[in-house]
Amino acid sequence: MKLSLCILLPVSIALVGGFVPRPNAARAKVSLNAGTNADVMMPLRKGSTCALITPFTEWGRIDIPNLEKLIQWHLDGGTDNLCILGTTAEAAVMDMEDRAVVLNTVVKHCKGRIPLLVGTGTINPESVKEMTQQAIDMGADANLLVTPYYVKPPMRGIIKHFTKVANMGLPVIMYNVPGRTACSMTDETIATLAGHENIVGIKDATGDLSRLHSVKAAIRAEGLDADKFLSYSGDDGTTKDFLLQGGDGCISVTANIVPHMMTEMVWAALDGDVKEANTLNDRLADLHKALFVESNPIACKWAAKRIGLIDSDYCKPPLDAMEERFEPVVDAALKSAGFLGVSHLHHKVTTHDDTTLPMHERVPFL
Repeated sequence: MKLSLCILLPVSIALVGGFVPRPNAARAKVSLNAGTNADVMMPLRKGSTCALITPFTEWGRIDIPNLEKLIQWHLDGGTDNLCILGTTAEAAVMDMEDRAVVLNTVVKHCKGRIPLLVGTGTINPESVKEMTQQAIDMGADANLLVTPYYVKPPMRGIIKHFTKVANMGLPVIMYNVPGRTACSMTDETIATLAGHENIVGIKDATGDLSRLHSVKAAIRAEGLDADKFLSYSGDDGTTKDFLLQGGDGCISVTANIVPHMMTEMVWAALDGDVKEANTLNDRLADLHKALFVESNPIACKWAAKRIGLIDSDYCKPPLDAMEERFEPVVDAALKSAGFLGVSHLHHKVTTHDDTTLPMHERVPFL
């Protein structure tokens, strides 16, 4: 009896979700139901995706010049995809007008140059629909959809939710982050949803490397090609091992600060160069940890201000600026990564003129 239940479960879940998986079916060309984006979408790539911070002024307004500066930082640094309006972007406390400002700025400056992944997830499905339609209309290439948080929906509810959003036509990256949502997608649920032509991958922020293999196995059990389903790590501390074990890339907080180093480390791992991947990741290990000494993106924004990327580390309430006691920790991590006091790295910002640094540590960026 147990064996029979295991065999029938994915099919039953699929029927509840409103579609039947099509084993080995080629992914159809996406056709959007609205907007002006249908013929200009860039497919998401393997590699390093930055979960971009949103710079604000001291008064809480979106700082467009600094946002433009960040975009160029990633274009110069070799970032493979940009993820905007996610958790790291503080999108949970932005209204639709703020979202439009960010989308308009990013699309204007880099549409067609780098794939744009836009976070549209929240607790209310109607709000998700509204934000997804806005992303479609304004030029997104894909959306990052987190499981609804706090309410702990059953897996059948998760399947219905993701299916309805995917049916809108924009490629979907599912986001499983139980540490924030109190809801963890099962392997069977992920595999069932992978059968939808518009659900193209997952961001796994569990830090559990065994999930990479179990999810791929569940997808294959559905008769699907697991190698065509993008698997991104959402946990910087385990990204290197995730990639060496068969992952496709990362959606990274650390990449905000060192996009070039993250890209080099990620591609070393993807290319199977274990020695180089270990060497680069060893330099980043302290930074992976330090950027989470407080709730993300508090430390990340402080570090970005420290190295001259943004003018203010303001975080929208209920977040706050980083406590002073953590400043030496983040500083030490920046130095460990070679960011302070080392001039040979190819940072592409005009100058590092932080007057709080000793003169010998003011690094001119090349």
